[in-house]
Amino acid sequence: MMTAQIDRRTVLAGAGLAGIAVAVGTGLGGRADAAFQVQKSPAQWRAQLGPQRYAILREAATERPFSSPLNKEHRKGVFDCAGCALPLYSSATKFDSGTGWPSFWRALPNAVVTKSDFSLGMKRTEVLCRRCGGHLGHVFDDGPPPTGLRYCMNGLAMTFRAGAA
Repeated sequence: MMTAQIDRRTVLAGAGLAGIAVAVGTGLGGRADAAFQVQKSPAQWRAQLGPQRYAILREAATERPFSSPLNKEHRKGVFDCAGCALPLYSSATKFDSGTGWPSFWRALPNAVVTKSDFSLGMKRTEVLCRRCGGHLGHVFDDGPPPTGLRYCMNGLAMTFRAGAA
């Protein structure tokens, strides 16, 4: 009787093929956008967003820390999704986390959805726009009261409207 041996190389190759199958199956590197209200082709998103915003919102890239002008935005207003203009965060919940990205301790009601993110070899919680599925950043449990949350967002994933409530 012959027994099959599975070595590390076989396991890694199988995992790689499974990852490719997921990426090809969704067409978006593992992201299935069918559940979101705003639907556009990659070409339409690229034309609307430009290369930097496209990389962040549609491919889950991260902007360089301390590079966003929204870090220094302290006026009263609302931070909207740069992809679909959905209001995401009130300026009343913004705080300086010292991380280099705009941070908030609460999202507006029905503004964001989250999902588990295992990239970079660790478990994190990814934050997406509820309406268009754009990648905004991640949420961590090391924020200030009253929620104890830190929504660490990419500035390029948002726009700011001064004076909005």
